Amino acid sequence: MAKMHRLSINPLPWILGDLGYHLNAAVVETALRELKDAGYTAMTVEWPGDMEVSAYGALFAQHGMAPAPGYFSGSFQDASQHAALVEGIKRHAEAHAHFGLDQAFIAADLTPQRIAAPAVGAEENTEASAVIAEGMALAAEAAASIGVHYGLHPHVGSLVEVESEVRAVLDRSAGSALGFGPDTGHLAWAGADPVAVIGDYADRVVAIHVKDVDPAARLEAIKAGDDYMAATQQRHVWTEPGRGQIDFGAVLAALPEQWNGWTVVEVDVPNLPSRLESSTFALEYLRGQDFYGGTPA
Repeated sequence: MAKMHRLSINPLPWILGDLGYHLNAAVVETALRELKDAGYTAMTVEWPGDMEVSAYGALFAQHGMAPAPGYFSGSFQDASQHAALVEGIKRHAEAHAHFGLDQAFIAADLTPQRIAAPAVGAEENTEASAVIAEGMALAAEAAASIGVHYGLHPHVGSLVEVESEVRAVLDRSAGSALGFGPDTGHLAWAGADPVAVIGDYADRVVAIHVKDVDPAARLEAIKAGDDYMAATQQRHVWTEPGRGQIDFGAVLAALPEQWNGWTVVEVDVPNLPSRLESSTFALEYLRGQDFYGGTPA
């Protein structure tokens, strides 16, 4: 069984609010301070557009927190955007290298059709998977030349959503620098077995997003035809690791014993009453498992 040696958290509950996305220096500092107090030692990097990367990194040092892998996304289903996305990921990778990181996640942007009808593979298109695979492979190769290894991150609401799409992109990009950065929650919500999918591509897993799914809320959301926001914000499909349907011990057992990638706690919308309760529960649960191997100093 692999161990969680590098555990971190994505501060989305601090950034998401009132159905908006609030990313600024004050939010980052609040998240760093509160998550440090909760016991975390590392946090996902995502710097505000008006902030220098060096200044952003200095905030981590000030709060005694280590940077953890971030997330790059784009319209990879549009071949005309591939060249621009390659340039964009170079800048993203350079920032990661500045933070001392050699891993990150790459994803396809969400689409209106999939946001309206999430987790069911609406209007699935095999040609889109081929274009996405080509673009992500190009981007991953460019990032690898900078020393950062990107892993495909399936995301409900995107065109890499259901299992067939995840497998198509990974299979078509086999042999390239594109790795796998699975999200246990997104895989499960879209009907895949995270253990099986992760096991089948275990040799390509770079890092993992750890989130859980409330099985009853998932079924209710699909039955009711909830859109993405209703399913996550009102129905609370997402829940904290240890409170839902995913067997995280089996997930870690599906990885090579020597695996040493980052594990990122990510509960976009807390199911528990507050973001601190949610984050603390996740940390305490994971620390109590046999697969827990520590956090960055």
